[in-house]
Amino acid sequence: MVAIDSVIFDLDGVLIETEQEWNDVRREFAARHGGHWDEDDQPAVMGANSMQWAEYMRDQVGVRLTPKQIYDGVIEGLRDRYSQHLPLIPGAWEAVTGLAQDFKLAVASSSPIELIEHSLALAGLRKYFQAVVSSDEVATGKPAPDVYLEACRRLGTDPLRAVAIEDSSNGLRAAAAAGLAVIAVPNPAYPPAPDALDLADISLGSVGEVTGDIIRAIQREA
Repeated sequence: MVAIDSVIFDLDGVLIETEQEWNDVRREFAARHGGHWDEDDQPAVMGANSMQWAEYMRDQVGVRLTPKQIYDGVIEGLRDRYSQHLPLIPGAWEAVTGLAQDFKLAVASSSPIELIEHSLALAGLRKYFQAVVSSDEVATGKPAPDVYLEACRRLGTDPLRAVAIEDSSNGLRAAAAAGLAVIAVPNPAYPPAPDALDLADISLGSVGEVTGDIIRAIQREA
């Protein structure tokens, strides 16, 4: 059996409750620029990298701006919201600080790197992560495995020795495709598809339930 030495967290919906923040900011931005952001649009772009969701807002939502202008406007709105109130998920602090004692930690997120760093700094958690990777830094966003493979590379670990903690359909698919063990913490507002949830080794009610004992109990064959 292979021993787990690394834990890789998704950010949005796992450590900070920001899926609704993203949804609200995108809806307000779209409305100001001639588009129509509906509830089906948020699940459609979960896991997409920055240019993918910006192009989606231009092409599918009808925002009459360039993808770069869309990206800049949405990220500015999110930074302002996070600075006023960062919605750290209950139990996230305890999970990160507890696991950091025994495992190497990373973040593999679809958020842009500036927003990941901003969020972790506001939460006081940045120092616990040896690697932070955005889907913008790899070829393809989730559900492709690229961001998880890059996180493993930066940690200096094999995917067989790593566990991902994810909430969304595309995140679960990305982690499984990369060969990591997967812990699902489904987001009640945007629950993963059943077939994606089936990819998880374990499903928990919240990130606060993730402990070192649960990680060590995961059995993986070389």
